Amino acid sequence: MNNRDYKNFASGNILHIYNRGNNKEKIFFDNQDHTAFLFRLGLCLGFTEEELNKEKLTSMPYSRIRITGTVKGDFKLHAFCLMPNHFHLLIEQTKDVPISKLISKLCTSYSKYINKKYKRVGHVFQDKFKAVLIQNNPQLMWISAYMHMNPVKAKMTQHPREYPWSSYIDFINKRNLTILSKDLIMSTFDEKDFEQETLELCKEGTVKDGL
Repeated sequence: MNNRDYKNFASGNILHIYNRGNNKEKIFFDNQDHTAFLFRLGLCLGFTEEELNKEKLTSMPYSRIRITGTVKGDFKLHAFCLMPNHFHLLIEQTKDVPISKLISKLCTSYSKYINKKYKRVGHVFQDKFKAVLIQNNPQLMWISAYMHMNPVKAKMTQHPREYPWSSYIDFINKRNLTILSKDLIMSTFDEKDFEQETLELCKEGTVKDGL
């Protein structure tokens, strides 16, 4: 299901969440913007500032951002990829708090950050976010591969391991972000062949463009 079918916001469901900039404009302009987004995502997932500041990718030690009403364990982040004008998140809702609330807090806070930093007004994101329910393991693997191969398909890098703003590096054990839960995806791939299976799933004609 697509376009935010609210029946899908139920405990135990995993959703591919994505959105892009208004008029397809950029939403990430520099490394600080990527970090600001991941820092806010971490807060929305219930992690503390102290936990997030231990890792370079999520560290904003002088931030005064406060995102309330979040409890660690309400959601699990299984994968992510931040592209210049859009983002992909693979999130599991583990309790009754709907994923829509998490995404609303995240996008509202990040939009305020972008508008303030770049002295702009108006919408940062195009319309409302999209959500696709993950219904089986093959789909989970396909979405994971699609997300991680986005920078390669966009010709931003030659291999997903070279792109720091996705979770791919964590799955090949080159990084271990606190905000990421790797067990589910790794249990669906052959752990020794994660890289090869990702590349195979994304051969031309296998993965369609989403954004």
